[in-house]
Amino acid sequence: MTENQAPNLGPVQKKSTGNRWLPYAIGGGIALVVLCAAAFAVFAFFYKPEAPAITGDATAAPSVVTFVTVTPAGQEPAQAQTLPESTPTTLPAEATAVPPAAEEPTAAPSEPAEPAATPVPVEPTATQVPQPSGLVPMASPDYSIQAFLYWRAEVADRDLDLVNQIKFNWVKQVFSWREIEGAGKGEYNWTNIDRMMDQIDAHGLKVIARISDQPAWTGGGYPEIGPPDNYQDFADFLTALATRYKGRIDAYQIWNEPNLAREWGNRPPNPAEYTELLKVGYSTLKAIDPSAWVITAGLAPTSRNDAVAMPDTYFVQGIYDAGAAPYFDALGVHGAGYKVAPETDPDVVANDPALNNDDPSPPELKRLYSFRHIEDLRKVMVANGDVDKRVVVLEFGWTVDPRPDSPYRWNAVTEEEQRDYILRAYKYAEENWQPWIGAMSLIYLANVDWTENDEQTYWSITYPLYPEFRARPAFWGLVERAQKQ
Repeated sequence: MTENQAPNLGPVQKKSTGNRWLPYAIGGGIALVVLCAAAFAVFAFFYKPEAPAITGDATAAPSVVTFVTVTPAGQEPAQAQTLPESTPTTLPAEATAVPPAAEEPTAAPSEPAEPAATPVPVEPTATQVPQPSGLVPMASPDYSIQAFLYWRAEVADRDLDLVNQIKFNWVKQVFSWREIEGAGKGEYNWTNIDRMMDQIDAHGLKVIARISDQPAWTGGGYPEIGPPDNYQDFADFLTALATRYKGRIDAYQIWNEPNLAREWGNRPPNPAEYTELLKVGYSTLKAIDPSAWVITAGLAPTSRNDAVAMPDTYFVQGIYDAGAAPYFDALGVHGAGYKVAPETDPDVVANDPALNNDDPSPPELKRLYSFRHIEDLRKVMVANGDVDKRVVVLEFGWTVDPRPDSPYRWNAVTEEEQRDYILRAYKYAEENWQPWIGAMSLIYLANVDWTENDEQTYWSITYPLYPEFRARPAFWGLVERAQKQ
């Protein structure tokens, strides 16, 4: 029916005695009303008014994370369960570790919230942190952890997955000279190193290669650890290593803790002798791979100054006196936190017997019992005019060693304190040590061969287990930190 058609009133119409036009008028009015209603309905269906613009970033509500046990093929999966943060967790090696459950999200506020702040990226800008020309990029600070990837491919894959999960950029690994060239001069065994480097590359990580542990045929007090009798043997080994992995090994650490006699062929620590080894290492490596960092040995914090050990500040001054400055890109240090929080003033520690184990040494040497002792080593660099180089922390952490007869028992912290102190150490460096701080390598992802009798077990943020996986609160704290980035 069109708008101009008269309404159909039915097959029989009664004859009207009055106004014969009235039924037609009423019918036309009804038709007009129906037609208008239909037109409005069609208009309402197709018309979509534009919504007002919303300013600010929308922030998704947090979700509760659950721990899911991965079961072997053919078995019924166990029901997912939410775990409290303090509960130790286990999972098979092939599974990705997940943190304990987060708290339930709270109700959204009735008033519009302020837009969420943009997370600060870990990688600083070039204007904040000058990058040494031509070297592999290293943030200030950058994030590293020591792992043990050499012997077992399946453990290496699991642990590299863990490094990815906590969003660290570097992994530190021992490249044992005696394992690679132990059979004799020029007889190299690259099998494990090739596999390990492929795994590191596959996980998108940079590597700090700790070069130490001379083979028997080089002398150096073998089986004790010490420098080779002929430094040319060291140069030849580094030539083979750097040539094979040019562009893949991102940083080289030249030796470990030479300020201890036990790491220097059971001879008194000698900064001048170490400087000669460092010169050989630097010159050899830079001739082959100029982009790789060359880092001095990490030094043991010690207040002892005799034929057995030398304080790290004295040793660093000694290598400067021996002309080491042109032969390294970054100073390697160790930064154990001992008994105190990372922000603690070293002077406080030096003057409190409870915090320095009643050490009878002079106060300036007792500052070592604090994480911020790293600043003392930086001061030695500055005093020698070496202000543009980085400090790379090659080891740092806090122990939770509970053994009554352990020499580290006096400075053991709780597992919750270990977690808190590690997170705060990175935060302190972010806020106070730029631009001179480089990579900070945490100890450890545990070596699965360690036992409860090994002191290293208690510095670790994971347990020495495989295929079972169990981690301390410090690991889960780093997972949580990574999720917030």
